[in-house]
Amino acid sequence: MRYLCLLFISSLVISCFSTELIENWKNPDIETYSPSKVLILGITPNIEARVQFEKQLRDELTIRDIEAVMSIDYLSPTFTSYKKTEEELKSLEDSLIYNGFDTIILSKVIGIEDKIDYREDFNDYENSYIKFKEDYLRYQDAYYNPDYYNEYTIYHTETSMYCICPSKNRELIWKGYIDITDPNSMNETINEYVRLVIIVLEEQQLIYSNILENKPDEDAIN
Repeated sequence: MRYLCLLFISSLVISCFSTELIENWKNPDIETYSPSKVLILGITPNIEARVQFEKQLRDELTIRDIEAVMSIDYLSPTFTSYKKTEEELKSLEDSLIYNGFDTIILSKVIGIEDKIDYREDFNDYENSYIKFKEDYLRYQDAYYNPDYYNEYTIYHTETSMYCICPSKNRELIWKGYIDITDPNSMNETINEYVRLVIIVLEEQQLIYSNILENKPDEDAIN
């Protein structure tokens, strides 16, 4: 019942907001996972957005009894400003393991796409029955009349969860591809994004749910 409830909530989030889960993959060798200490790393040149994303995800993990640390607090402020070598990243993993971390959550933008959608009745018009001048006059509206089309931007993002457990292979546990469509508010977008990531991780049994079942008050009954 809890699983069905989470699926229902997830469908609402996916369908009603500007963030959409396009695809996600879970390591088939891992049925459940329970991170104990997580480093949250958002890669973006926008420091304000990075801080807000990492803080909000940290808070969500914390209320689920998972120790979470923002990369902005753990790493050098310029860590994401220049390229890293394989040796540097190996050194980071070793440092994290030494300090008790077992998980990294990495989030980044992997592509930006500008889109144009034409008005529905414009696309559905039966083109087989129009003449040249009608065709030309009608389609020129696509270029000169903004009421006929809608321009927007889609940000393609990727969030991954990695295990860096010292007693296990350092491997990918989960990866999700999320599209953000024409964000107007950074606060609302990050809120939707983090909420969607958390719901999917709960559904995949990679973190504990914070949903508490309503139980009757025995004192009130007695």
